[in-house]
Amino acid sequence: MTQHKVSLYAVGDVAVSREDPESIFALAAPTLKEADIRFGQIENILSERGILQVHVSSRAAHPKNVAALTYAGFDVMSAASNHTLDWGYDGLFDTVDLLRNNGITVIGVGKNSEEARQPAIVERKGTRVAFLDYCSVLPKGYEATPDKPGASAIRVSTAYEQMDWQPGTPPRVLSFANKQDLEAMVNDIKKVRSQSDIVVMSIHWGIHYVPSLLAMYQREVAYAAIDAGVDLILGHHAHILKGIEVYKGKVIFYSLCNFAFDLGPIERIRKLIYWQVYRWELDPDYSAYPFPPDSRKTTIAKCIMSDRKIERVSFLPVMINKRAQPEVLVRSDPRSDQVFDYVAWLCKDQHLDTRFRREGDEVIIGV
Repeated sequence: MTQHKVSLYAVGDVAVSREDPESIFALAAPTLKEADIRFGQIENILSERGILQVHVSSRAAHPKNVAALTYAGFDVMSAASNHTLDWGYDGLFDTVDLLRNNGITVIGVGKNSEEARQPAIVERKGTRVAFLDYCSVLPKGYEATPDKPGASAIRVSTAYEQMDWQPGTPPRVLSFANKQDLEAMVNDIKKVRSQSDIVVMSIHWGIHYVPSLLAMYQREVAYAAIDAGVDLILGHHAHILKGIEVYKGKVIFYSLCNFAFDLGPIERIRKLIYWQVYRWELDPDYSAYPFPPDSRKTTIAKCIMSDRKIERVSFLPVMINKRAQPEVLVRSDPRSDQVFDYVAWLCKDQHLDTRFRREGDEVIIGV
């Protein structure tokens, strides 16, 4: 009996706001369109309605920017993020409706917590792939509740432990997932496990802009998800790559970095504030992409499924250029080695004993 292979390509944060939306994917779309399923994280609101929240400086993008997402061929997009309610309920629902009306399934948000936790199940060539989506970096009030719209939340508490008796020395940062949210996530996974062949979990989490560092709760949540039945974890939010871990044979991408990210004038001002906090220097040559240099290195996660199981997980090295366009790199391009070496360092720095093997243009994980 012939075994049909199914390919999933997944990318990190996507936020498009430009006059020619499709142009941001001009270099990456041909690669993305090779996949049977394409996944991404939508980082901005696409709406002309809504009320900007008082603590927010993000600009909603014109709905015409959905053309970039359809041009790239996205099938599923996660929307549970720290920007979910930046423009209130109207902005959120306009974005969800716009994506769905353009053939893109949206996960992680809803009119209440039950709807926000609903999986998306995509079937290709007889293989059923379920997607779940959560967020751990929500501003207060952005979480969905039984009677309020928002994002599916895994809330986290933080504590600080003094490690040295001397005043002013850095503490150890402790972070713990909310037990009720963790239990709800586990129940979601067990429920969808019986309805699908493969379960993929997307999550907006982690520490942004700080190279390599993983928060304690990330391992807690990831391990609980895999123990409950998740086959692959796709992390985002950090705006830089983070390490990759293999736990019980399952791959965890702690952060896929940005992939296609436009910033309007307001967001550029916000990046200037972040520069003062995180001390990275803005490069005038990258005015269209005002992120730290590490943010230019990114990846496409690639998952090959066969006989209704994951056969292989890898990543394709990608570099973001001065026009904020992701460029998929061939093996002979020296920048491919830069991305590979960076990912290897991220893993080593966080004591992730992950093995890699180069095969053509991609990097095979866990072999």
